[in-house]
Parts: sequence; structure tokens; C-alpha cells
Amino acid sequence: MTITVVKAFTTSILSSKLSLHQQHSKTFLSRSFACSSGQSVFGLSMYIEGSDTSSKVERKLLQLINNEQQLSFPSKIPIQGHHIDEAEAKYGMPWKTSIGHEENSTSGDNASLLYMPFWEWQISFMKNNLTNLSVVPCSNAAIHRHDYHYNENEQKGARIVNMCFESDEYRKIRMTYYDAGQKTQVFNSVWYPHPKYNLPILGVDVLAFNQQKYLAITDYQPIHDAEEKHACTYEHLLKPIRDDYPNLKGRMSNKFYDENQFFSKQMVFSRFEDVNVVHDEFYPAFQRYIMTHVDLLQNTKPDENMRSMRFVLERQASYDTYSAERDPALGLLTAMFGTDWSESYMREFLFDMSD
Repeated sequence: MTITVVKAFTTSILSSKLSLHQQHSKTFLSRSFACSSGQSVFGLSMYIEGSDTSSKVERKLLQLINNEQQLSFPSKIPIQGHHIDEAEAKYGMPWKTSIGHEENSTSGDNASLLYMPFWEWQISFMKNNLTNLSVVPCSNAAIHRHDYHYNENEQKGARIVNMCFESDEYRKIRMTYYDAGQKTQVFNSVWYPHPKYNLPILGVDVLAFNQQKYLAITDYQPIHDAEEKHACTYEHLLKPIRDDYPNLKGRMSNKFYDENQFFSKQMVFSRFEDVNVVHDEFYPAFQRYIMTHVDLLQNTKPDENMRSMRFVLERQASYDTYSAERDPALGLLTAMFGTDWSESYMREFLFDMSD
């Protein structure tokens, strides 16, 4: 479908639906959170003719509208726990031994898979708490040159597996596990709210190098330059969680990112050398940030005004563009899987709404 046709069709839908959405304020319903009526983003979006990002936003908005109208999408796997289990099992997930398990002569085969409990807990939590959860493809052979579900460098001893999901609350949840034995372990997950929720993106990244150095990050990554521009304020929910874990209150350097763009003041961040911090502090903080984020969405009144949703998607696309240009993982991936696959993976899967 050409950009012109997509735009015309979406505009037609906008015209028919705008009259049904005259109220643009949001009300946060949960008694556990103090929240104002929030910000309406009606009218703030501008469509830029010929912009690649704008065309992606239009296509994504059209797809979400179609999904809500319950059109059939053959790539979508219906909810039911066993379908998710089958999708996991296709690549042996959850793995029980590392690709470099022979190295673990003193600590056991499972020692290298440091972050597999994060993967397993998140899968279980999503199945039990998200509405209409379904597995969606990480790539499509009809439009992508590469498969992003799995890749392996047998010679260098590294493999990567990805899964992607959607639910009524989230338009995209992606999960990645990178296993290079004792050399490197990575778990990464990003949760993009459905654009009917003008709320921050949830990001999780935890890494281990040579079983000696560790880096852990989780945050509600704002899509606006001020917290108050979201449907609901949220940093007051995170502060008591973060305060419980003194080793997770570090500051990141500005080598790759500006902490004033797409990061909150309650970001959990730490570099450390004691593996116990992973188990004793970051793991429970990770769980609590996820549970609170889901609670935040499920207790926020959705705004299905088409212009508002388009604007939220544009802000999510800006986040993707910013991240794709700066993510330091590209160097690691390129070294293991080559430039072509890695750059395409960055733009077409990790940050698929980027320019």
C-alpha cells in the first residue's frame, strides 16, 4: 500500500471517528495513584508529507485501528499459554545451559545464564496479567531480508533470541536474550504502550561481562519533555521503589545518551562488580517497575482520539530514532553477527519506528 493510499484511508477513518471522541481529557482511575486529569494531545500532531517516520506512524495507526475492529491478521497468534510456550520452545527457550557451558567447570552449567530468571518471570507475568496477549513475528520474510527471531555465531560462541508480543495495553513488547557464555550475558526488554495511553515507555537492560562487571538499567522513559505532558504523573510511584535499593541509584555517563532526553529522574541505574546486586536488588526492582507500569496503564482511561494516538505514536517514533542512533549494542552485535544483519536488526526490529 503506498503512502498516499495509507494517508487517504487513515484520513477517511479519522473523519468518521473524530465525531465519536469529543472528550480528550484522561482520568486516572486507581485509588492507589494521585493523578490529575492529564494532558490532551488533540491537535498537536502534524503530518509531514513524504516523511518516512510519518508514513510509519500512519501505517502503524492503521494497523492498530484494524486490530481494534477485529480484522483477521494471519501473523497474529491467538492468546493461550501453550501458543506462547510453543513460540518459546521453537528456539529452545528458556535455555537451560549456556552456549559456553563447558566453561563452567566450577560453578555449574546454569551459571552463565544469569538473566534467564528475568526472561521466565516476565513471560509468566505477561501471560497472567495482560489482556489478549499474543505473540507477533519479529520479522517478516516478505519485507525483511533477515530473520530476527534467532541468530548464532557458532565459531565465536554467541547466540541471540528475540520474541515480540502485543496486548490491549501494549502495542509492542520485545524481549531479547544474548548468550555468549561467561564473556557476555544480556537481557533486554522494551514495553511500548498502545498509543491510546499517553504514557512513558518501559525499558529494561541488564548486562554481565566476564562474570566480573555488571550494568543494570530500568526506567519509565518519557515520551515528552515534561512529566506533566503525559496522561498521568508517575515518578512519585517509582521513587519509593528506587529508594529501597541504594546500589541502584547511580548516574549514567553522557558517552552515548543524554539523561535529559527520554530518561526519567527515577531511572534505576548501576555499574557494579558484586553479582549479588543482580539477585538481591535489581531483580526485585525490575519486577516492581514492571508491575507498577502495567498497573499504571490498566488504571488509566484510554484516549482513542485518532489525532491524539497519532501524536503518541510520533513521540514513540522519536524515541526509536534517538535510541537507534545511540544504542551501544550495535558494536557488540556487529562483532558477532556482521554489519548488515546488525544494522538492519537495529532499525527493523529493536527500533522499527525509527527514521
